Amino acid sequence: MDIVMVVAQREFRDEELIDPSRALEAAGHTVVVASQVAGLCTGVHGSTVLATLGLEEIRPGRFDGVVFVGGPGARSLFDDPAAHRLAVETVQGNKLLGAICLAPVILARAGVLTGRRATVFSSEVEELVRHQAKPQRQGVVVDGKLVTAAGPSYAKEFGASLVEVLGLEQRGQPRPARPNSPERHH
Repeated sequence: MDIVMVVAQREFRDEELIDPSRALEAAGHTVVVASQVAGLCTGVHGSTVLATLGLEEIRPGRFDGVVFVGGPGARSLFDDPAAHRLAVETVQGNKLLGAICLAPVILARAGVLTGRRATVFSSEVEELVRHQAKPQRQGVVVDGKLVTAAGPSYAKEFGASLVEVLGLEQRGQPRPARPNSPERHH
């Protein structure tokens, strides 16, 4: 399965790209990196990655899921029409949609979190409330095929949850209910 990971051109959180990508690839998925435009992107901690697609080029029907990476640079995508289109079309196509750290704000502003359980970095909880999401005080929240995480300290757990949701989908099984993970502070 092919997964698009969307990063900001500058200041994405390195581990929020690296850890979930590793988990996805270890599970046999192909990760494609995208950004506002194709080209070199730089993380907060200095890692670089080549985005092979610009947001305008992505057609969710060609991918099995889309994941938005956080970090300070994610603010540049909060009101990006192409990012919003991508989030909406991913949900409409019943595909995996993920976002970590600040990136769930992109989903909230795109209107895809209305009535859905989600988490976000603590500074942005009001954004979820404003857009009628159901904020949860958890590190990682899975609501159907929607996976959100509260920040970089949850990057590995976020990656594992993405893999779990994709694995259940491949086997045609519904996701089993599991108790909420304990509240953690970030």
